[in-house]
Amino acid sequence: MVFSTDDTAYRIAALADPLREAAREAGAIAQGYFRPGEKTSARIWSKDGGSPVTEADVSVDAFLKIRLSQLLPEAAWLSEETADNDRRIGARLVWIVDPIDGTRAFLSGHRDWSVAIALLLDDAPVLGVVHAPALDTLYEAQAGAGARANGAAITVSSTADLRRAGISGPQPMIDAMIRRVGGMTPLAKVPSLALRLARVAAGDIDVALVSRNARDWDLAAADLILREAGGCVSDMSGTDPRYNAENPVHGALVAASSILHPRLIEAMTGAAEQSRAV
Repeated sequence: MVFSTDDTAYRIAALADPLREAAREAGAIAQGYFRPGEKTSARIWSKDGGSPVTEADVSVDAFLKIRLSQLLPEAAWLSEETADNDRRIGARLVWIVDPIDGTRAFLSGHRDWSVAIALLLDDAPVLGVVHAPALDTLYEAQAGAGARANGAAITVSSTADLRRAGISGPQPMIDAMIRRVGGMTPLAKVPSLALRLARVAAGDIDVALVSRNARDWDLAAADLILREAGGCVSDMSGTDPRYNAENPVHGALVAASSILHPRLIEAMTGAAEQSRAV
């Protein structure tokens, strides 16, 4: 499948159904190792740096590498569980995959984990799926075509007052944000970053915070879903994430509706300026 200027939109749209099917099949593979409320049946070991990886991560990654490569053979590949290579740099089409986002939740029996898949075109997400198998919920989006959860259209929360917003993320970041903004309602942290952003897209969370060192595979699919639902994610200065860089690592991020987001950035900028003035 070769993309030209004239057929790009058509070809991408044609991938939506098989991508959804692939995500569900990947989720079923992972579910075979998942034990709700109990430790996973999968073998567990540690990667460099100490983060855990399971037999399920590797199995899902292998399945998706084969399936997605069949769907789009010319696309490059970036995944949490595959050794990186330079082929993706400068590639027009890139699959970005997290076979299990929220591995620690998965291995402990917590249901908030997901399979996250994005397709980049010229370094921007144009297809995205975040599938939460243990919750039987699949979020998806195509650039310019809106966002859905289990086939139904979703939109971000209509909350316009920051002080009434529900906020999810690492507790130290929540505490700092509440000090700056005042009010806000702390919500339970969602272990999967992709699922955290998807819930902002669905209106279940008003504001989501992401600590530094998230990777492209944590964010790209959910970023598209959120934008198509009427929200956005950025760094703390309001700059959009850049994908498929040589080092696919991001700083601290904030996600919210298009109404709340600029107010959050303004609040954070104001707090920083006051700090410098003091």
